Amino acid sequence: MSQFISKKNFEQLKKLAYKTIKVKKGMFLFQEGQIGENFFVVLSGKFQISKFSGDGKELCLRLCGPSAVIGELMIFSDNGRYLFNGRALEDSEVLAIKNEDIEKELLANSEFAVEFLKMMTDHFRKQHTKFRDLVLYGKKGALYSTLIRMANSYGVQTSDGILLDVPITHQDLANFSSTSRESVNRELNTLKSKGIISFKGRKIIIHSLDYLKKQINCEGCPTSYCNIE
Repeated sequence: MSQFISKKNFEQLKKLAYKTIKVKKGMFLFQEGQIGENFFVVLSGKFQISKFSGDGKELCLRLCGPSAVIGELMIFSDNGRYLFNGRALEDSEVLAIKNEDIEKELLANSEFAVEFLKMMTDHFRKQHTKFRDLVLYGKKGALYSTLIRMANSYGVQTSDGILLDVPITHQDLANFSSTSRESVNRELNTLKSKGIISFKGRKIIIHSLDYLKKQINCEGCPTSYCNIE
């Protein structure tokens, strides 16, 4: 559940759903450019929220698990089309809520509206910082930013450093950085040669998080914003 939405209002949000949708692994729940009449609450499974660049590379913005709200940016929008893609990373199930129904609830319930607005602001801020890192510091900066966010989301402090306690492929990192797997391989090897990171099977250990932060002029955002979710 979002940190900004109380249990009571989250249950109210779920009551607005008009149907349940099952999404198979690898399938899109929605794609950028499609007409967006609904947004969704994840009941089970996991989704990747992403956007394709002009050269066809995929930039992954969020990983969303149970209780996450996705596709919500179409509310009160005149555009009416999804800005991002929502693809299932495993067999998943979501509740679908019509935009018009949530709009009525937001206008009628001020407490609910404030909490929902805080949640949307949180999503906007997270996306802004990810685009900022990519635009200002390039694809290498985007990779460093991704490693920092993964440390905040999945990092476990060990005697050797911060273990990213989640299996992640070089292609996954490439998607988060909007670059190629080959570029990620080269940069990870460079970081390894400098002693900044090392590998433990398919997992990464970060030995100097400060080095990564300095390279992208980290602003010290709270972990509630600087994460991969």
